Amino acid sequence: MDSRDGDGSTEDYETLIQTTDVELLKRAWRQEKAAPEILKFETDLITRLTGQIELVEENVEQDSQSGIDPLTVSLYQMDLDRTQFLLRSYLRIRLQKIEKYIFHILATAELYNRLSKQEKEFAKSCLVDLEKHLEESVLSKLPNNYQSIFKQSMISEENDMVAKPQLDTFVVCKTNDYLGHIQLEDNEDGSSDDRANQRPLEEPFEMETDVLYFVRYKAIKGFVEEGRIDLF
Repeated sequence: MDSRDGDGSTEDYETLIQTTDVELLKRAWRQEKAAPEILKFETDLITRLTGQIELVEENVEQDSQSGIDPLTVSLYQMDLDRTQFLLRSYLRIRLQKIEKYIFHILATAELYNRLSKQEKEFAKSCLVDLEKHLEESVLSKLPNNYQSIFKQSMISEENDMVAKPQLDTFVVCKTNDYLGHIQLEDNEDGSSDDRANQRPLEEPFEMETDVLYFVRYKAIKGFVEEGRIDLF
C-alpha cells in the first residue's frame, strides 16, 4: 500500500515506522546515553527484541544454507548486526552507570527499582567485589576513623565519598507535545543555613514541539520519565 494515499495515511505510516521495536530501541539508547542518571530498564522492549533477534538469526542461517540470493542474506545480516550493536551499546551504557554510581543506586530505592533482574545481580556482585578490594588494598591500612567507604572520616555528616549523578547537567532535548509552566531553576543554593544567597525563581518556561532546547536535566527529568521529552 502506498503510504501517501488517502486521508492521513502518510502520518499513520510515519507513526508506525517510529514505533517499531528497533526505533524504540534507538530512542531508549539515546535517552540512556544523554541522561546523567540511570533510567528505567525497558523490560518489555528488550524481551521482544531478544526474541526477534533469535528468530532472525535462525532465518538468516536457514536462508544461507538453502541457496537464497547471498545479497539478500547479507542485507538481513546487516540489519541484524546493527540491531545487536545497538542493543549491546544500550546495555553497556547502563552497566557503566551502575559501576560508576553503584553505592548511590543500591542505597536509593527509586534507582534500584529501575534495574533489570540481571542488573540487580550484577550490582550486588560488584558491590561485594569492590568492598573486598577496597578493604584489602586501602581501608585496612588507614586509621580507624578513616576506614569507611562512604565517608571521608567518621565525623562526616554525609556520605561524601559516594559518587552521585549530576542532575544539574545540561542536556539537549525536544518535547513531543506542548509543555508550559516548567520551572528551570529553583532557589536552592546548596546551603540550608544561608538563605540570603538564594537565586530568585525564574519565570515559568514553555516548550514548543519540534524545537531543540538546552536545559538542566533536573528541570525536565519528570517529563523524560513520562516519555514526553526526548533527549539527544
